[in-house]
Amino acid sequence: MKITGIETVVCHARMRNWVFVKVLTDQPGLFGWGEATLEWHTRGVVGAIEDLAELVVGEDPTRVEHLWQMMWRQHFWHGSGVVRSTAIAGIDLALWDIVGKLHGVPCHQLWGGRVRDSIRLYCHLGGGNLDSFYSTPVDNAKRFAELASEAVSEGFSAFKSMAVPPTMPLEGLQAVKSAESCVAAMRDAVGDDIDIMVDCHARPSPAMGMRFAKVLDPYGLYFLEEPCWPESIESLAAINAAVTTPIATGERMTHLAAFRDLFAARGCEICQLDLTHCGGFTEARRIAALADAYRIALAPHNPQGPVSTAASIEFGFSQPSYIICESVHSDVPWREEIVQEGFVVDAATRTVAPNTRPGLGISIDEDAVKKYPFQQEVPQRVFYRDGAVGDW
Repeated sequence: MKITGIETVVCHARMRNWVFVKVLTDQPGLFGWGEATLEWHTRGVVGAIEDLAELVVGEDPTRVEHLWQMMWRQHFWHGSGVVRSTAIAGIDLALWDIVGKLHGVPCHQLWGGRVRDSIRLYCHLGGGNLDSFYSTPVDNAKRFAELASEAVSEGFSAFKSMAVPPTMPLEGLQAVKSAESCVAAMRDAVGDDIDIMVDCHARPSPAMGMRFAKVLDPYGLYFLEEPCWPESIESLAAINAAVTTPIATGERMTHLAAFRDLFAARGCEICQLDLTHCGGFTEARRIAALADAYRIALAPHNPQGPVSTAASIEFGFSQPSYIICESVHSDVPWREEIVQEGFVVDAATRTVAPNTRPGLGISIDEDAVKKYPFQQEVPQRVFYRDGAVGDW
């Protein structure tokens, strides 16, 4: 059996374009789906996939590790840059989808079978709606409480918010107090039985990240995400050591060695590797094994498209340290038009039963995708009050 071609299918999803990757084989009807979505880099990723196709077309799709090594190490430049690692991930996920289909089993069965009976989902406030999640101002604590109550009414036992504003390298109490007010309002609205997560989006400097972490510590967050730049490993470790709130990070890391350095410094308690950015299942399984050695939990980053979600769920059913799956359901109204999924979500509890279909268990409606062709992603630009560039 040989790979005969690699295609990209792009679907507009407002803040991002979903980049679906289709790996074709010479066996009639046998192909695999992956995803290589990367906001504001859609054309670059599509081009990178075209470049990588030169390495793998004509090869045996079942030699997944061998092909991963080729994509990572050949063409001279290693695959650690986010555009190339995302392109590799899209192809790698599709290859595993093919292997699962070839053997007639879900992907998680290829890696030793399922280790749990269900997976809990958490949502973004507003269900992933761009305006609700990213544009609700932190001086509107009441709105945060309303959105938190809505998430619970939809069955979610956990949700994530962006209750920390963009800040300059050093600011006074106003931003810190605003963040505290939002979290206090959400906690009052939903009680102690619901898990609240706050995503700092790596907006703060290490100094401001420490201040946010300490002021939010009494509210029992499930985790505090990216309290400073991911490159600041020593600062992440200092924040992690200073508070009881578990620190989560890793979505912007793209290869095993980066996670090695993060884990060795104890820069987090939750690893948020992104299956569509870190080289797919093949590299993610190595990262997960390393996380196990440090007893670090897994909660993959997953705000992208439906193939990414299917991949995260397959991964979760195979990984003992996996704790929860990020999900979006209201980012664009046509999400359900695009995909048929093999896993089943209990709407009352927002938990997922295992996929029973082969591979990733999904199918993409390519005719539906054609109704939503590529559009330039909605820009997200941040400037501080003095006009300096800030982090989104």
